[in-house]
Parts: sequence; C-alpha cells; structure tokens
Amino acid sequence: MSTSNHNNNPNSRPVGFFDSGVGGLSVYARFKQTIPQEDTLYFGDLANMPYGNKTQGELISFARDILDFFKEKDVKAVVIACNTSSAQAYDFVKNDYEFKIYPIIQSCARVIASYNYKSIGVFATEATVKSGVYTRELKKYNPTVSVHEISCPNWVPIVENNKYTEKSAIEDVKNQVDKMLEFSPDRVILGCTHYPYLMSLLKEFAPEELFIDPAAIFVDYIKSDLGKSGLLNQNGGSEDFFVSANPESFKAHAKIFYQVKKLPFCVKLSS
Repeated sequence: MSTSNHNNNPNSRPVGFFDSGVGGLSVYARFKQTIPQEDTLYFGDLANMPYGNKTQGELISFARDILDFFKEKDVKAVVIACNTSSAQAYDFVKNDYEFKIYPIIQSCARVIASYNYKSIGVFATEATVKSGVYTRELKKYNPTVSVHEISCPNWVPIVENNKYTEKSAIEDVKNQVDKMLEFSPDRVILGCTHYPYLMSLLKEFAPEELFIDPAAIFVDYIKSDLGKSGLLNQNGGSEDFFVSANPESFKAHAKIFYQVKKLPFCVKLSS
C-alpha cells in the first residue's frame, strides 16, 4: 500500500536516491544545490556494501528491494546514484515501475556522446569496467568513439579514509593516470561517485579540464527531464535519509560529501 499524501499534486512527490553507501551523496549534494525545492529521500544500502564484489543477481535483488521501498514512499522518480547498480541492475528493473528511473551511467553517456569526442577514457570500479556499460552506452550514441576503461580499486578507500597525502595513494593515482594518458583521450570520465573527490591529486598528473565529473551532467539532465515532464516541484525542499544498517556510521562518513543533519532511519528490506 502506498504512503501517498500527494494525490492532489503529483509534482510534490519526492525524488529518491540510492547507493550502497555515502558515495551517491556526491550526486545528491549537487541535486540539492541545483534543485533545492524538491523533496528528497536518500537510501544507503550499508547492509550490503560494498556493491563492487557482488554478483549481478545480488545487485538486481538489492535494486528491486530499494525501488519497492521507494514505491511505498510514492516517489515520482528514483536516481540510481551508483555506477555499479547502473551498470549491473538498471536494464533488469527499468520497466517494472511506474515512476521515472535515472541511471547515472546511461544518462551521462547519452549526453557525453553528443559532444562527439574521438576518444574517451573511463576510470571506474572493477564491477563497472567488467560490465562494459560505459563503452556500450557511449558507442550507442556515437559509434565511432574510441573508449578505454581502467578500474581503480584503491580509489574509494583513499577518499573514504582521507588518505590523500599518503605516498601509496599518490603513487596509485599517478600510475593509473599515466596508464590512461598512453591512450591519449580527449576527456576522461570519473566513473565512480567518489572519484571527483580525488581531483586534488588527479590534477597533479593531468590537466583538470581533462576530467569529467558525471554528477554535474547527470543533475542537469534530471532537471531538464523533470521539467519537460511537468514534474518539477516549486514548493518543497524536505529531505529524509534511510539506511539498511549502521546509521551512525553513515552519518559520520557522509560529511565527506554532504552534511546530514539528523540520524538516518534504519529500514530492514525484504531480502
């Protein structure tokens, strides 16, 4: 049964966001900055994190549980603010819900492909790279583009544990950037929500303008699409946070990306 209180004004329904943890807050923060009048819900699936080492079947199951939760909350749209879920689960759930679903990879690839770059690099998690979704989606809209994807398994811990000044972290970032530069890309997509927070290191080894933060493109795309669909809210701005485990940990780590003022609600999902 839906918990709808928005029957008289469908525009006032909230927008849901989800990720395995706090990384999706990088997208969420930009959304709140760009469209502050929207009511929002954020779900961090800490019980199942990290997503990068899960099977596709598990990731699809997690996505369905969270989307079912948002359905109960009567959302008008859900933002998959997680590259791994966009890569592994979106295609299997996209037609099963009446609300809009915005996956970060597919949405951004469509826009980036329109820029007609000849070569694009992608830094991403191992799960995202293995899926090949960035290459597939970019080539769908620009068949001649050359795409080179590199997985960076150590980058999320660098951000979450504030290891920016450690020698091993600096060397790892340099090595990955050097490998990417051998490909001579026109632009490099930072294909994980944590990676833009490495810009202070990345720009030491390559021009800052080389790198694309998908969050900016993604939020502009969502705002435009909600506007075209007549779904923008003019009078909201509330926010609530939910987790599947460890609300204290979520609130503590969230400050890297966004100031979560109150402890998230802890919600047990079906699986």
